[in-house]
Amino acid sequence: MHTLAFDGRMGASGDMLLAALLAAGADRDALDPVEDALDIEYVVGETRKNGIHATTVDVVLTASPAESHDPVTDYDHGESHHENPDHNESHHDHNGDHHDDDHTHAEGHGPSRTYAEVVELVEGMALPAGVETDALAIFELLGKAEASVHGTDLTETHFHEVGADDAIADVVGVCLLLADLDPEQVVTTPLATGGGAVEMSHGTYPVPTPAVVELAERADWQLRGGPVETELLTPTGAAILAHVADGADELPSMTVERSGYGAGGYSFDAHPNVLRALVGETSGDFPREAITVLETNLDDATPEVLGGLQERLADAGALDVSIVPLTMKKSRPGHLVKVIVRPEDAQRVARRLAEETGTLGIREHGAGHRWIADRETTTVTLTLDGTDYEVGVKIASAADTVYDVSAEYDDALAVAQATDLPVREIGRRAERCVREE
Repeated sequence: MHTLAFDGRMGASGDMLLAALLAAGADRDALDPVEDALDIEYVVGETRKNGIHATTVDVVLTASPAESHDPVTDYDHGESHHENPDHNESHHDHNGDHHDDDHTHAEGHGPSRTYAEVVELVEGMALPAGVETDALAIFELLGKAEASVHGTDLTETHFHEVGADDAIADVVGVCLLLADLDPEQVVTTPLATGGGAVEMSHGTYPVPTPAVVELAERADWQLRGGPVETELLTPTGAAILAHVADGADELPSMTVERSGYGAGGYSFDAHPNVLRALVGETSGDFPREAITVLETNLDDATPEVLGGLQERLADAGALDVSIVPLTMKKSRPGHLVKVIVRPEDAQRVARRLAEETGTLGIREHGAGHRWIADRETTTVTLTLDGTDYEVGVKIASAADTVYDVSAEYDDALAVAQATDLPVREIGRRAERCVREE
């Protein structure tokens, strides 16, 4: 499996992720859509951290702060009636200091934005569909984390540092570079948070900051304190990895094809401040996919509604739908509807479920994972009484080992009806062809 693995022993930030992906082989030209949409430029450079050659990325302004114009809003970015309590404003989203002092850095410039304004801006960038989906999911994670810390609703969330141009450039830029590398899975070892405390607008907070803790609750990977008394894991870095990366106790066994190091701004005596990325082939067990489960109990759904529910929910993004008979209060017969969805699709599917069934409440289980096989479909030709028939056959495998071969029932049924042979016999013959190959 084509895998991208991050070594998180020195944390992560948006610029470190950008730099690590470029160093590991992503195409710099993939970042063009962001530079076309915002008054920024990605300045890519090189540095050494404790003897390790590493890549740097700085987001700089291509227009003066006074000339910068935001397509969503033009209000003063210096207003302070909405403060961000989760972010070290002296560090912004960078693990350390700036790399390049010859340019005007985008940090802190441009307007602060509400969550809705960030969504509108990203949707207006004309990004590839998958990139836009990933970027919006990351900002939703950031928004929910901040809303949870504030005790407010997502729609009321007002970003400051993570809604400025440089943070948008980090999030969307990482999504574009990931799409360019196109790994089948992304993993990260436990992410170092650093230690000590940071000064924020509402006071002094211990590291990790509240937003990072909230994001870690929604992530698959683990946090690890240290190894220095400095903030190493930023909210933007945590949100990106919470969306794209599965956790791993250690780097997986892999044949490394490319590797690279993305530099943070700090320099330490004993610890190279770099994020390492490795790209290569792994041959582990089943890959994992992040999911969440929606459930509702129904006591008045008609057979017609239940019969069409799977197709309607699949159209909204459901991965699987199960309907189980049950006995409800007052011994009334009812049904339990269980829906497996990707976390970013949960709200849309829940709304469709409510609209289709009229249910008054839907439960969501915490995000988990499902193990999925590598699946492909091939077509075999059966010659029966001088006539050729095509039958699709699904092949399931893991770690390069085929463990199941299954003929498509509808194809086998059509051949059985044409030949008057049993459906099971048609299926066995088609599956035998695949196994023999």
